[in-house]
Amino acid sequence: MTDETAREIATSRVLPFMRGDVYLAIANPQRLARWWGPESFTSTTQTCDFREGGHWRFVFHGPDGKDYPNHNIFVLIEPGRRVVIRHEDPTHGFRLTISLQDEGHGTRVGWQQVFDDAGERDRMAPICIPANEQNLDRLHAEVASLAE
Repeated sequence: MTDETAREIATSRVLPFMRGDVYLAIANPQRLARWWGPESFTSTTQTCDFREGGHWRFVFHGPDGKDYPNHNIFVLIEPGRRVVIRHEDPTHGFRLTISLQDEGHGTRVGWQQVFDDAGERDRMAPICIPANEQNLDRLHAEVASLAE
């Protein structure tokens, strides 16, 4: 196991939509705010500067009534192919890579988080593994809502 593998949480899913349509749900800040986050969470965007080096600050509003401030930086944007985000948090920093590849009549969405250290990964895995799947569920619903 490599050092990166020990710090990684990854999943992927094929969505039945064209790659460009999936990408637009990521690149458009209003659409991103509608689907980003675990089930039952909403968010309030403070800023979303979707460009390399741009900052994305928002607050998650949990179903428990708590607010969770988030700060991300868009590290790399390859339109229609890949977005790399740096999540800045003193308790669990990570790099998230969202990749998009044509597959059959749809798009394979890759979702890879690499935490700053393996301990953070292990501590966050019980939260992130189901939350990442819920993110993909919500992304699917967002793209489907405009495809109808």
